[in-house]
Amino acid sequence: MTSHDGCLSVLMPAYNEEGTIAGVLRRVLALGPMVKEIVVVDDGSKDGTASSVEAVVAEDPRVRFFRQPRNMGKTAAIREALAQCDAEIIIIQDADLEYDPAEIPAVVAPILEGHADVAYGSRFLVRRAARVLYFYHYLANTFLTFLSNVLTNRNFTDIETCYKAFRAGVVKPMILTSRGFGMEVEMTAMVCKTRARTYEVPISYYGRSYEEGKKIGVRDGLMAIWYIIYFNLVAPRLSAGRKYIREVNAFLENSAKPTVADRVG
Repeated sequence: MTSHDGCLSVLMPAYNEEGTIAGVLRRVLALGPMVKEIVVVDDGSKDGTASSVEAVVAEDPRVRFFRQPRNMGKTAAIREALAQCDAEIIIIQDADLEYDPAEIPAVVAPILEGHADVAYGSRFLVRRAARVLYFYHYLANTFLTFLSNVLTNRNFTDIETCYKAFRAGVVKPMILTSRGFGMEVEMTAMVCKTRARTYEVPISYYGRSYEEGKKIGVRDGLMAIWYIIYFNLVAPRLSAGRKYIREVNAFLENSAKPTVADRVG
């Protein structure tokens, strides 16, 4: 048994992913004992996603399965998953095959080593491979990241990445209020208002076309612009935002290093 065993909760929102989710779950489980749990939230799927997940649940009790009453969006699914998870480090994993779970240890490494409180996997610091797809998506991601960086004064390369890893004390107090894919912006903006140390790690990206099931669209991009403005300039000044910032800063002050890193050796 190592000091990292049971350190990780993997949050997996899913909507109509019956063709890929079982394979993704097994790849995450293959990471071994560092994975304490995978919290799957089915966001009102109309296909066989639930049956695919239940088959893996029967194989490994580390998979925990929850279902939304209807399709409520990725943010709502992550909000539910955050309420259910309890490991020291939390990472988000999509239920498709665009991100390779084998790279999760590399993404969380800065946290485990005590350097970071938050770590993102960047698709634009490519380490291995990236599928060549939509130029307009690249422009949109670049613009949204640039606008976010202007307001956070951070130099992220990819705020829209799926792979976002946090020490639990940084993300659990966050009450997500955005909709759809707004959590990508909301999490980034709010974390950057605290003293949390943020890192990026290069990852591979195996993007899907719309024909293969990609879901994000133009409306999501337009909403992201509004969310960047709101969660950087308005939300941190509201009572809930101020409370979150106080709680996280108090947590960081009381724990100079992650609990996992403290146990190393």
